[in-house]
Amino acid sequence: MRQVWVVRAGPPEVLVAREAPDPEPGPGQVRIRVEAAGVNFADVMMRLGVYPDAPPLPAVPGYEVAGTIDAVGDGVDERRIGEPVMAFCRFGGYADALCVAQEAAFRRPDGVSAATGAALPVNYLTAYQMLVVMAGVKAGELVLVHGAAGGVGLAALDLCRLRGARVFGSASPNKHSFLYERGVEHCFDSRQTAFAAAVRAANGGRGADIVLEPRNGRWLMESYRALAPAGRLVVFGFSAAATGKGRDALATLRTLARVPWLGLNPIRLMNDNKALLGVNLGHMWDERERVRGWMVELLGWLAAGQIQPRVDRVFPLEDAASAHHYLQDRRNVGKVLLVTGRGAAP
Repeated sequence: MRQVWVVRAGPPEVLVAREAPDPEPGPGQVRIRVEAAGVNFADVMMRLGVYPDAPPLPAVPGYEVAGTIDAVGDGVDERRIGEPVMAFCRFGGYADALCVAQEAAFRRPDGVSAATGAALPVNYLTAYQMLVVMAGVKAGELVLVHGAAGGVGLAALDLCRLRGARVFGSASPNKHSFLYERGVEHCFDSRQTAFAAAVRAANGGRGADIVLEPRNGRWLMESYRALAPAGRLVVFGFSAAATGKGRDALATLRTLARVPWLGLNPIRLMNDNKALLGVNLGHMWDERERVRGWMVELLGWLAAGQIQPRVDRVFPLEDAASAHHYLQDRRNVGKVLLVTGRGAAP
């Protein structure tokens, strides 16, 4: 099989393709012949050496794949062989074969391609946990989605539409017309550092009910100020630390230094009637049954055509470096994938 390894912390060129023996599924596992694998910003942070949950380097990144089960371990029904699936994994997804626990592999609904399947797990589970589980989005509420044109952002737009919520979004200006077509009421430049007043002005003097913030650092306080009373700020990333293509410890330290450690304290939250929530899907591995329930609901919506992951661009598995450049340059509108040549197509 082929795998892509992060051989050391650094620019995208540290991603190297290597050959390895096919893995054998252990008890309770299935082996997937991978057709498509998702590329996420967590993979970029791992490559930069600033992702605390990553295994020691060298290691294989990747949290999600789609393909076909071609072997099963002891205790797994052999009838699953040949089943088209999507799966989430704890690293190792940049490969054309992968073994995962059988409960982590979900049958793809009829007519859903491997590319669409690989674009769903991380983005839509993250958006689901933020909006449905943590923030409890309701019909008529206003949600401000930062990075609205990215994979998680577009997933959030889908879920807000399902729940009857209104959406404001921030993104690069060249992506605004696309977001308006997707139902966003008002767009902001994602580089705009003072936007709270503009949010209120665009909403009749009232702030947002929910703000989704992936950047962290200096952006947190301004997103907090953009909230209405009883509003919820959901933090789900640390992308402000990835300012360059190579490892930059100073960027990480600057982002940490700009976190309002004292400003967003329990007393202020209480007096302001606001909530600060955090989401890290990678820390939900011990809640597999719960997350599985979320995934089952998402798959029902996918099968019914109520949600539709948008694949922006695919790259060959061996060209993972170009995929990372593309993602880190913020060129994507939707999901970036790696494909193995087994027939995956958007």
